[in-house]
Parts: sequence; C-alpha cells; structure tokens
Amino acid sequence: MLNKEDLEMRTAFDLTPYRRSTVGFDRLFDALENSFRAETQDGYPPFDIVRTGEDSYRITLAVAGFRPDEIDITAQQNQLVISGQKTEKDEDGVEFVHRGIAARAFERRFQLADYVEVRDADYEHGMLTISLQRIVPESLKPRKIAIGSREHVNDDTPQLTEDKAA
Repeated sequence: MLNKEDLEMRTAFDLTPYRRSTVGFDRLFDALENSFRAETQDGYPPFDIVRTGEDSYRITLAVAGFRPDEIDITAQQNQLVISGQKTEKDEDGVEFVHRGIAARAFERRFQLADYVEVRDADYEHGMLTISLQRIVPESLKPRKIAIGSREHVNDDTPQLTEDKAA
C-alpha cells in the first residue's frame, strides 16, 4: 500500500549532497529543481513541444479566448515565459449558462538549453506557435584539425645541391 510519505519521497529530490561535491554544475541543478517544481502546475494552457529538425523546435500552446495583445512572451537567461491576461470585461446583461472557454490568467515557463533562441511567434485560430532554434557559436562547434608534417620545419641540416657548370 502506498502512503502519502512514500509519494512525497518520490517527487521531492534533495540535490544538496551533489551540490557540495561538484563544481560548475549549479545551472544543471537549478534546472532540475525548477522542473520538479514545474510539475505541480495545473497544466493550463495545454501545449505540445515538437522537434522540427536537428537543432529546431516548436512549442504550440492552446490559448483559445485570448487575443495576441493579451499574451506576453519573454525569453531571458535560458528561460521562456509565456503569460496571458484577459483585459476585457464581460458584457453587461450577458448571463452565461456555462463558461467553458477559459478566461483565467496563466503563466507557462520553459527551460531552454544553452544557445536556444526564439525565432518567431505566430497566433492563429487560438493556437500560439513559438519557433526555437539552437545556434551554437562557431568557436564552440567541433572543428577538424589538419595534421601537418615536420619534415621541412626547422630543418637546419644542409641541403645538397648540384652546381652545374656553364
């Protein structure tokens, strides 16, 4: 039988021992801790993440009921934040029998890997689509090193040449 303490133990990780014994992995541990916390979000708005190429991705959020000017997209320090806030009020005299289209504010956060940049964002038919691209700087890309020969470099031995008499 599974009790509440067992469930909490499986969802709460303490990374403190690893932080004490490693150097330079702070961002990795921060990302892991943030992802553990993010799992407690309510799942609104629903979204898809699709890999569209070797270094390109697309995030699609279902934001029906929101206009593009009510949605804010911010990218900073390896994090993409998408938030929405309705600005219009209900019409006077309108009585809803059932309200199924969400009008509540939302915030959705995505951790981005190093060098992932937002390319563009489109809104069509209640779907917000954000295109992402990983752009690794040339200095960090693998490069092929040519192997040279040291036969003629710093060769101080005299060379024999043939003198031709004229």
